[in-house]
Amino acid sequence: MTKEDFQKAAEILRTAVPLMIKHQVPTTPPNYALWYTYVEKTQPQLNSELDEIIAEYGICLPSHNEDLYRTYIAGKTESDIHELRSNLEILVNEIFLSMKDTLADTSSFEKSIEKSFSSLEKVENGGVTFDELLSLVRSFVSEAQSIRSSTSYFNEQLNTASSEISNLREKLEKVQRDALHDSLSGLLNRGAFDKDISTYCSSEQSYPLCLVLVDIDSFKSLNDDYGHVFGDMVIKAIAKRLQSSCRDGIAAYRYGGEEFALLIPNKPLRIARQFAETVRRSIEKITVKDKRSGKQVKNISASFGVAQFEEGESPISLIDNADQQLYKAKSLGKNRVMPI
Repeated sequence: MTKEDFQKAAEILRTAVPLMIKHQVPTTPPNYALWYTYVEKTQPQLNSELDEIIAEYGICLPSHNEDLYRTYIAGKTESDIHELRSNLEILVNEIFLSMKDTLADTSSFEKSIEKSFSSLEKVENGGVTFDELLSLVRSFVSEAQSIRSSTSYFNEQLNTASSEISNLREKLEKVQRDALHDSLSGLLNRGAFDKDISTYCSSEQSYPLCLVLVDIDSFKSLNDDYGHVFGDMVIKAIAKRLQSSCRDGIAAYRYGGEEFALLIPNKPLRIARQFAETVRRSIEKITVKDKRSGKQVKNISASFGVAQFEEGESPISLIDNADQQLYKAKSLGKNRVMPI
């Protein structure tokens, strides 16, 4: 690295670090790499997405940082996934060996051609019999068929490699998604929730934050009456309804089992409760088909507990307050939002 490169890198870091502190971003190596790239402005799409997140949320949550890092940084500079790396190594090795064999065959064919040309000069000079000429032609045809077979096999190897690389890329994208998302519901998972709520609660910025806990009513009965496959379909249907309701920075998570969580930034308790009521009514309209009987099941509902973050409050305390409101909703007959 030249002196100019070092000075440029230092200047970028001097700009990136205050931005990370401002937006509550932990100073980890992946986050340094992400925000260094952001300040460097070498990836416009990254900058555009990060700007939208900051404008919408006010801070950059851990799930945002991880997602952006995997999409724009890790995918281009590292591959720490052992299985994929091993598969790629095997694939490259196979192509190398096939290419090596093809090059060897090509070299052999080249020497054969030179030898044939030398023999053809003898023909021109009248020093070769007809039988020798016929043998020369047969040898030339045989060598040509051999090199054609070799190059054909190499082309097949390349086509196979292209297909396998495409499959590996799909697997890599799936692994990256699974790190942050729940496989059944498609929502952000509990790990993402824990990191995001911790970041919100430790943020020094003054803005309201509300947590909504959602629990499917009588979920055990639904499983007992219609089976676990039906229960999974209910979870997917409600998750889809929650996700479609999220806007203005609201994020939906599968909290665990039949329970979900919503983090609502920049909204007071009154607005968060109104939002929860709207979602509750939309869930009431869900119908799920029981594949065993063909019956459309309509008695699906959920209870909601809403709590607003108070300055200095811990994530555990905020979750406990929302959970207490959820318990009240359940005890008062379910399918309602608390507090009233």
